[in-house]
Amino acid sequence: MRISVSSDMDEPVARALVADLRVRGHEVVEYGALKPGDDPQWAVCSEAAAREVGDGTADQAVVCCWTGTGASIAANKVPGVRAALCTDAYTADGARRWNDANVLALSLRLTSVPLLKEILDAWFAAEPSQDQEDRKNVEHVSK
Repeated sequence: MRISVSSDMDEPVARALVADLRVRGHEVVEYGALKPGDDPQWAVCSEAAAREVGDGTADQAVVCCWTGTGASIAANKVPGVRAALCTDAYTADGARRWNDANVLALSLRLTSVPLLKEILDAWFAAEPSQDQEDRKNVEHVSK
């Protein structure tokens, strides 16, 4: 899977994220503070990573900022993106399952490396629900 990743700061957890995704076999495209010379502002780099999902050049994205809130807001402005701020594995599972989220937003402040692994395990293990009501909700927010 091709996954675009952005972070407004070059933090250890952001580097661990990139490394973990690569170990899982994903192609990673970096934005913001993770890519020398790129604009590290959370609004700019989060939008850039999410835009790849919106235009179909990436399968998913992970956007990071200090709280994760700004990154998720910026990503959700991109048509076709359903970004979810996840602070634990249960939320990541639900975001993929019930919301068919295609962008994971993470807090650089709250996410430890062990917690990151739990979140990613849940994110990648979950499949979008095929329940008619869940699909109707996803279709509604996609309009």
